[in-house]
Amino acid sequence: MRSDNVKKGIERAPHRALLRALGVCQEDFAKPFIGIINSFNEVVPGHIHLQTIARTVKEGVRSRGGVPFEVNTIAVCDGIAMNHPGMKYSLPSRELIADSVEILVEAHAFDALVFIPNCDKVVPGMLMAAVRLNIPSIFVSGGPMLAGRLSQGGQNKSVDLNSVFLAVGRVATGEITKAELDGIEKIACPGCGSCSGMFTANTMNCLTEALGMALPGNGTIPAVDARRASLAYEAGQQVMSVLSQNLLPGDIITRESIYNAFAVDMALGGSTNSVLHLMAIAHEAGVDFPLSLVNEISQRIPHICKISPASDYHIEDLDLAGGIPAVMQEVSSFLNPKARTVLGKSLADIIKGAKITSREIIRSASDPYSATGGLAILFGNLAPEGGVVKSAAVAPEMLVHQGPARVFDGEEAATTAIMKGKIKSGEVVIIRYEGPRGGPGMREMLTPTSLLSGMGMDKEVALITDGRFSGATRGAAIGHVSPEAASGGPIAAVQDGDIIKIDIPARKLDTEIDEAEMAKRLANLPKFEPKVKEGYLKRYAERVSSASSGAIFVK
Repeated sequence: MRSDNVKKGIERAPHRALLRALGVCQEDFAKPFIGIINSFNEVVPGHIHLQTIARTVKEGVRSRGGVPFEVNTIAVCDGIAMNHPGMKYSLPSRELIADSVEILVEAHAFDALVFIPNCDKVVPGMLMAAVRLNIPSIFVSGGPMLAGRLSQGGQNKSVDLNSVFLAVGRVATGEITKAELDGIEKIACPGCGSCSGMFTANTMNCLTEALGMALPGNGTIPAVDARRASLAYEAGQQVMSVLSQNLLPGDIITRESIYNAFAVDMALGGSTNSVLHLMAIAHEAGVDFPLSLVNEISQRIPHICKISPASDYHIEDLDLAGGIPAVMQEVSSFLNPKARTVLGKSLADIIKGAKITSREIIRSASDPYSATGGLAILFGNLAPEGGVVKSAAVAPEMLVHQGPARVFDGEEAATTAIMKGKIKSGEVVIIRYEGPRGGPGMREMLTPTSLLSGMGMDKEVALITDGRFSGATRGAAIGHVSPEAASGGPIAAVQDGDIIKIDIPARKLDTEIDEAEMAKRLANLPKFEPKVKEGYLKRYAERVSSASSGAIFVK
């Protein structure tokens, strides 16, 4: 056992002395040591209950003869970090999470791992660590938050965090009052769990099932449901089986399973951030997965499920409809059925008994919302290395759009202009110098997109950025434009009034600036001056790659 490095032999007497201080008894030294990697903290709603999940996992581990040790990583709440300098730290936290797991596991020689993530960057950060360490592992998340319930005009309506962002825009236009906004604010997030739509956290927890690293139900069973505790107990038990079989993350996270994850992502119309994260996970797994392949998958996979922000349905509704196994069964002809899972079974074995209980939530592959997937990668002279759009949440009239650019060097300037009503119908808002290097940290632009949506302009105005968008974003919002402005990408050369051409069905993003003029403008750009000159963000900006390769650290 790996843990023999800290418990076996006369020379390990000091180590055993320290372990005894933790309550480890003599008979425990003959058992496997299992690391319970928990992201619990008291500032993220998705994580506030994870101590309860961890306790149940540990009971499952002990029931099968393991000795559990709980350790912790950091976690950032993207909603609380939104629209201020704190958002610069969200994506960079992913690398810290992966590195901290590596440190904890290698320093203490665990034999196997149970990962307990829940929110946006924690899930991919832990997946990156799992495949990097490549020791037996299983995932069990804290589960999604329930939607809030708003009583309005004699009817009940489901609301979520995105509803609050949208309501801010409606207040700005006078459509609703501040008192009505206050009412939505108070009921939108009714308790623990990851925010209730198909935003980044829930997208990634669902895709962990598709990757084969989590048990069925991991992505959709609500945080407050008793089944979540049962799932945690089962995960604690199952990690011991994974260990006994020496079933490694590298055996599970392969090109085939990453393909499956992207395919399920397309069927769900998941968060654009999943592209960044799956690319980073592929990199850690040593899998070559070019961004162009994502479009090939999108062209094949029908979009069969619309969850908030694309509809009024939430993750709890998807769970009742059959969850991710049911989605995978519906698109099974497009998946790699022999991909392995932590249950020691193939993906085909996992999904063969799944049942769809609501065709309103999970449509038939022969009657989809769209014949192509819910995400698209756009290429063109504005995005030579690509840009990402959640096509499932774009109004039909904005799938093809052409208009003059309104350029802003940073989110704050764009937000101010939107709030003051200075954006005109038909324009294309450009927010640049917000990429991985330029931001630094590639902030999410949920505030400006939500303002536009709340003002009813998401069907009239497009928004393009080298930063990111929240999974809660809807509208013609194109992010991850690469190369970014800070690296001299074409987006840095765009000026007010330049005509921008968007064609999502054709996967194109272009400007009418001719090649000679583009080259001239780029040659005359001033040298990029980093915004942050000290601390972790400085080091991050120096090492981070383009969004097109997952915003990973360059070695």
